[in-house]
Amino acid sequence: MSITAPSKNSAGSIDFLFNQAEAGASQPLRRETQSDDSDLLDAYSRSVVSAVARVSPAVVNIDVKQRVSARRGDRELSGNGSGFVITPDGFILTNSHVVHNATAITVNLPDGREYPGKLTGDDPDTDLAVIRIDVAQLTHVRLADSEKLRVGQLVIAIGNPLGFEASVTAGVISALGRSMHAQSGRLIDNIIQTDAALNPGNSGGPLVNSAGEVVGVNTAMIRPAQGICFAIAGNTAKFIAGWLIKDGKIRRSYIGVAGQNVPIHRRIVRFYALPLETGVLVVSVEKESPAERAGLRQGDLIVAFNSQPIGTVHHLHKVLVGEQIGMSATLTIIRHTDKLELPIFPAESLQAT
Repeated sequence: MSITAPSKNSAGSIDFLFNQAEAGASQPLRRETQSDDSDLLDAYSRSVVSAVARVSPAVVNIDVKQRVSARRGDRELSGNGSGFVITPDGFILTNSHVVHNATAITVNLPDGREYPGKLTGDDPDTDLAVIRIDVAQLTHVRLADSEKLRVGQLVIAIGNPLGFEASVTAGVISALGRSMHAQSGRLIDNIIQTDAALNPGNSGGPLVNSAGEVVGVNTAMIRPAQGICFAIAGNTAKFIAGWLIKDGKIRRSYIGVAGQNVPIHRRIVRFYALPLETGVLVVSVEKESPAERAGLRQGDLIVAFNSQPIGTVHHLHKVLVGEQIGMSATLTIIRHTDKLELPIFPAESLQAT
């Protein structure tokens, strides 16, 4: 900033210019702050725009007709939800409650094409389902590792809320490791909580990170609240989708606990030379379950199953597959500071893990 030297004949001009310069001294700072804010907004916008451009071509609208029983006889109801293509040959991941007991499924692609959908597999216990359309060379996405998510991370929800196709909302991850009940009554663990707005019709759509990777499947919101929405973790969805595509159903064993991921104290990790620094905290034990018969208690920390390290609820879900039903197994736990091994016989059930 240049200031022209005042004339000697201009009385008071020096004071005037000084006051003007002092008043304007803060102007460059305000412009710089405004520029920084603009840059931050542009960076945020670029992240969202880039992620949406990468994923939205794979997001579909699903129209469903379902037959329900009523006092006056069966009725056919219409509904809709969202889904996203996970393979180029037409497999689509969505929520179980979107397509469960459907009599007809119609899939609308982003380019306007419409195809009949066929249910490949349905798992109400995790509120996940896979449908398929007979189309090749589809734009598709892959599920990323949801274990790498962090609270506060930017996420984007894409779907078709209330029939408005390809709607985008953005927010952050509010919490990880939540639990919620599926419509089957089973407790779903390792749920992602986000404040990215969801509405009816968003169900089954992808939750995406800033890199354009799908990290979850949008599934529910708390109706009376604002900014409390949930998604099935990507790792859970990847595991369930693989089995549904392979076998059309999930035949799982269970031990009868509700748990959550927690860190293990470093002293315990070192003392017992544990390979992982996290485990599954037993929040509750179901009555007359394999866990109760084995002597598992609330507050125990599960660290291994049949000598296989267990660091998360997802790990526990992965080992409790159909082959374990009725077979003798060993559950390794930390109780207070003691390491114990409990014999357990997983059973087949549609209830809690």
